[in-house]
Amino acid sequence: MHPVLATVLQRLGLGVVTLFFVSLIIFAAIAMLPGDFGEAVLGQAALPETVEAFRKELGLDKPAWLRYINWVAAVLQGDLGTSFSGRAASGVDRSRDVVDLIAPRLWNTLFLAGITALIAVPLALFLGITTALARNSVYDRSVNAATLTTISFPEFFVAYVLIVLLASIWPVFPSLANVTPEMSFTERLYKCALPSLTLTLVIVAHMMRMTRAAIINLLASPYIEMAQLKGVSKAKVIVKHALPNAWAPIATVIAFNLAYLVVGVVVVEVVFVYPGIGQLMVDAVTSRDIPVVQACALIFAATYILLNLLADIIGIVTNPRLLHPR
Repeated sequence: MHPVLATVLQRLGLGVVTLFFVSLIIFAAIAMLPGDFGEAVLGQAALPETVEAFRKELGLDKPAWLRYINWVAAVLQGDLGTSFSGRAASGVDRSRDVVDLIAPRLWNTLFLAGITALIAVPLALFLGITTALARNSVYDRSVNAATLTTISFPEFFVAYVLIVLLASIWPVFPSLANVTPEMSFTERLYKCALPSLTLTLVIVAHMMRMTRAAIINLLASPYIEMAQLKGVSKAKVIVKHALPNAWAPIATVIAFNLAYLVVGVVVVEVVFVYPGIGQLMVDAVTSRDIPVVQACALIFAATYILLNLLADIIGIVTNPRLLHPR
């Protein structure tokens, strides 16, 4: 078997094992949350017998290990369970499948992440390459100062600043990103402008600085100096000589930030009341909807692991020297 293919399969196996341990952590963390879902729904005035019957209906009376095995077995079959929301002591069951709840919210989150990535990744690469070529210039120092400023502020602070500036003082964009399936593509883009801008300002800084550092490190290499001595233009040196060897660290930081767009978008979605999977998870935690919380957390974990595996694989394919010990 080719060493690259063997390494890729090994990384995929490690990803599956990692996801298994993450699922254990997710289930254990939710199981150890204080309080009881039955009491939260029925109220403190409910009789113990009523609470116990309600817990039995939901399957919460079973041992934790058995509930975990049932949950994992169902997930492997594509069944994320049934939401607790809508269940009541009256016996009327208005609950919905978790997949039906998550599917439209996940699409909204992926849409927001995709629009942000289409803007942030090319912008970060451009800024990283140009600042590396103009190292220590006024342009380089200005871009670095701006990116350091955005990194130092948390996402919710950047979001509120943008709301004040672009939705209050200068009402250019709406402060609430309440998108609906019936909206056209352009209207959806307009509603997502501020959340996307917030995420772009946050992740561009990380990607730009990593790209700049990778390019500067490679520009000091002997083969780059030889190409420059031969009279090769700066643009050709970057595109043909520096970038092919810089893709591994750049791909890693891009994958990390793309994972953040899906996983760390919770705060931004809450601030702008954006109907994504992050907002759904926050609402599920508030209402103690255990199946929805577990499904959202598992999707976040799987996305993060998958994108990091993708970055690892891209790094190995673009730089086979990583297969061999130094």
